[in-house]
Amino acid sequence: MSEAKTLGDRIDVLETRLTFQDETIEALNKTITAQWQQIDALTRQLAALSERLQEAEANAPATNEPPPHY
Repeated sequence: MSEAKTLGDRIDVLETRLTFQDETIEALNKTITAQWQQIDALTRQLAALSERLQEAEANAPATNEPPPHY
C-alpha cells in the first residue's frame, strides 16, 4: 500500500507540473504571437515611412543652387 501511495503522490506531482507547464507554454505562445503582430505592424509602418521619405527627397528642390535672393 505504501508503494501505491508513493506512486500516486509522484503522479500527482507530475500532473501538477504538467498543468503548470501547459499554462506557461500557452502564456508564452500568446506573448510571442502579440510580439510578431507588433513587429509586422512596425515593419509595414517603417516601409511606408521609407517610401514617403524617398518621395520627399525626390521632390525636394536641388540644394546646389543659391537661394533666389543672392
